[in-house]
Amino acid sequence: MLWTNIRYALRLLRRNPGFTAAAVMSLALGIGANTAIYSLFYTIMVRALPVAHPEQLVELVRNSPSELHWAGYWGWGKYEYLRDHNHVFSGITGMGFDNLAQVRIPGFDPETLILETVPENYFRVLGLKPAIGRFFRPEDVPASGDGDAAVVSWSYWYRRFQRDPAILGKRIFYNDAPKIVIGVAPRNYVGPRVGSRTDLWTPTGGNDLTMLARLKPGVTIQQAQAEIAVLYRRMPSALRVNPQTTMELLPAGAGLVRVRDQYGKPLMLLLAVVGLLLLLACINMASMLLARSAGRQQEMAVRVGLGASRGRLVSQMLTESVLLSGAAALVGVLFAYLATGVLVRIMASGRAFERIEVEVQPDLHLLLFTAGIALLTGLLFGLAPAWYAFRFVPASALRHSGRGGDTWLWRLFGRSLVAAQVALSVLLVTAAAVFLSHLSSLRNFDLGFHSDHVLLVTVDPAQGGYRSEQLAAPYRELLSRMEAIPGVRSASVTGCAPLQGCGFGSRYMNAVGRVETPEERRRTSVTFVAPRYFETLGIPLLAGRDFTFADAGRSRVAIANQAMARHYFPGVSLIGKRVAIDRDPGTGGWFGSDQPYEIVGLVGDVKAIELRDPPFPTLYLNMFQENQLADQFELRTAVDPGSVAGTVRQIVRDVLKTVPVTRVTTLADQVDSNIVPERLIATLSEFFGGLAAVLAGIGLYGLLAYTVARRTAEIGIRMALGATARDVSRLVLGDALKMVFAGLLVGALMVLWSRPLAASLVQDLKLESAVPFALGGGAIVAVALLASYVPSRRAARVDPTVALRHE
Repeated sequence: MLWTNIRYALRLLRRNPGFTAAAVMSLALGIGANTAIYSLFYTIMVRALPVAHPEQLVELVRNSPSELHWAGYWGWGKYEYLRDHNHVFSGITGMGFDNLAQVRIPGFDPETLILETVPENYFRVLGLKPAIGRFFRPEDVPASGDGDAAVVSWSYWYRRFQRDPAILGKRIFYNDAPKIVIGVAPRNYVGPRVGSRTDLWTPTGGNDLTMLARLKPGVTIQQAQAEIAVLYRRMPSALRVNPQTTMELLPAGAGLVRVRDQYGKPLMLLLAVVGLLLLLACINMASMLLARSAGRQQEMAVRVGLGASRGRLVSQMLTESVLLSGAAALVGVLFAYLATGVLVRIMASGRAFERIEVEVQPDLHLLLFTAGIALLTGLLFGLAPAWYAFRFVPASALRHSGRGGDTWLWRLFGRSLVAAQVALSVLLVTAAAVFLSHLSSLRNFDLGFHSDHVLLVTVDPAQGGYRSEQLAAPYRELLSRMEAIPGVRSASVTGCAPLQGCGFGSRYMNAVGRVETPEERRRTSVTFVAPRYFETLGIPLLAGRDFTFADAGRSRVAIANQAMARHYFPGVSLIGKRVAIDRDPGTGGWFGSDQPYEIVGLVGDVKAIELRDPPFPTLYLNMFQENQLADQFELRTAVDPGSVAGTVRQIVRDVLKTVPVTRVTTLADQVDSNIVPERLIATLSEFFGGLAAVLAGIGLYGLLAYTVARRTAEIGIRMALGATARDVSRLVLGDALKMVFAGLLVGALMVLWSRPLAASLVQDLKLESAVPFALGGGAIVAVALLASYVPSRRAARVDPTVALRHE
């Protein structure tokens, strides 16, 4: 019987290609959208790392009132202390910063790889086995610094060497230092950072680390948290700069928490949105199939008269709906593939230090999800026509020429389906308006600087063989020549422009003449800049002076922002005050100095890390005075910044012949890269809102067209009794507006109900205004009027003579 039902359904769908195409495409969009969003959610939030017993992995992060965010990097001393004194971990390891490294392999062109420094026990703690070769051993790591061994990823081995075993023993040059390849990582392992693909690992014996630990069997994360809290309090004071800092353990079986923390709530919100979209598509299909079933009453009556049971009719209707959903699922998979590529590109447009590249791989879990969605939707939108077939009375249908089942109850049910579509569409279109408004407000946020007309150019002096002390004269020449470019107003250099995470390079300060208690201590961001930096970025100089090149060789000077002034020098002028930067043994990198700095200037606060963060205390140092020359040039232009990029590249080639330009962007794009989750939500909500409006219009058009066809005789009688074409059009439009306004009322209640949920998932979302609902409701009314136009015109053109003769 099943095969007979399938063959009959296929013949029926082939005879109605327009209906079949419309049904498959509307469902495919709903199924594809759900599959695309769920695949990203599963990859980022759920999929376990391909390591031994991933459920045992935890990440160690610190929380401190002196820092805006939890921080994942720890000094090597803290790592060694926790590694050697804990009783709850079978092993602790970690990863250094993942660097974009320019490497050179003899016989190949230079290329950029993602390099990660790790302790020698890294692969052993993760329980991984090499594809070929071996992993690191203690003898591969010197007493301090980095070793010269290297492990490459399987994907890099395949891409560059076509899985040639001769890669073992190859020399890879990084910063002109050779690294010897000793092994290849397992095929599916690319690192614990979700969205980041590591190509090369080298061992380290002293760098800052993100710490990962493996719980001993039987130890819970709560038990480990209790012991680590005690260990952290007992840590030697030389390693614990701030007693307020605490350590927290977070599950890491699905990867490190930063990306999951950043994208978890936006993806949950998008899952809710695409779920509503799929429900809307199902309701749309149910109304279309219900109208179509009502037109097939004579066919059903004949089938029953020939011996078919009601159960057979129900199974036939469900078979047709499941076939439609199955075909839609196949098209939806293609749509999901294309949509996922777009989503990944949006997510990959984030800031350089946190840009993610997600590879969504089809697996059994995702295939089962898509198949389950297809089956569920087929059953869901097939229930209404199936029930219609079940309650069908054949004798009545034959007697009334196919209209016996068209009772007031079923007409009410059909109208309710359209009203439900309108309500869901209003909710989705209103959500799109809210999220687009939120994105616009973020882009117009007071950042403390002017992001328009600023070009950012990043170079890599290390790859060109330059040391920092060799760059002072070439940099001054570069700045002079850049400022001479027509259309360039000013130029400067920094190591960290706003919204690039400058607050992560922070130190503790000691203000001369001011005594702080341990509880009052706050970390201060230390940023190296060149003269004219504040002018170039439009940061206001509120008091004092800017840096000059003449500061080099003189007593040390610094410029503070308002947040630092409020903390260290409240109520008094800070010009002429002196501060010293702590030598912090708990972190690596630049360690500070015992010699105090004289504050010579006060500048406004800027958003350094995140748009919504409060101002972070910041101390700016003159990079030419400190010999800490950085790699990012900023140029403020009076013209389109992109128009001078080629000239800037040529100037860099002329002055620093061996130094490559690694990145060219604008500060406006840098701001946009800070709000990737919000851009993702707004872009998709806009698309899904428009799609919802179209589906609602299709549903309303289908019901009105069916209604006009069913009421042709009634309309003919009305016109024979004196009704005009305008009266008939008004009748059809009145029916449409009743359904639309009922849907608007329900949609308004749904919008009010969903506001707390949206506010909990999107930070600083403003929901007080009624404008988004007005825009959403107005858009749906406009779509409804457009969808009603053709049926109303068709009703107005009914010839009463023909209609009555047919009756």
